[in-house]
Amino acid sequence: MLVTSLEIIPGRRVAKHLGLVQGSTVRAKHAGKDLMASLKNIVGGELKGYTELLQEARVEATARMVKQAEAVGANAVLNVRYSTSSITQGAAELLAYGTAVVLE
Repeated sequence: MLVTSLEIIPGRRVAKHLGLVQGSTVRAKHAGKDLMASLKNIVGGELKGYTELLQEARVEATARMVKQAEAVGANAVLNVRYSTSSITQGAAELLAYGTAVVLE
């Protein structure tokens, strides 16, 4: 499965447009990580717990999007984008979405 942020693939033709596919996940770190993040906010620097949280969420959301694309018969997902939103303190939703296509 080809997954790309490009709208077109040079040298390839879109044979069939299958529509929007998406995958999402909502993740939260445990209270200990939230406490450490709060302390880090005071002194500044990277919030590594949240960096890990979002990386894990991107991987899972992308996998779910790819699974949906495979289910509709796609061999590529073009124009992939990511979006995040805060659900509650310490929890975030990550959404991956793109256009499922069949490339020749």
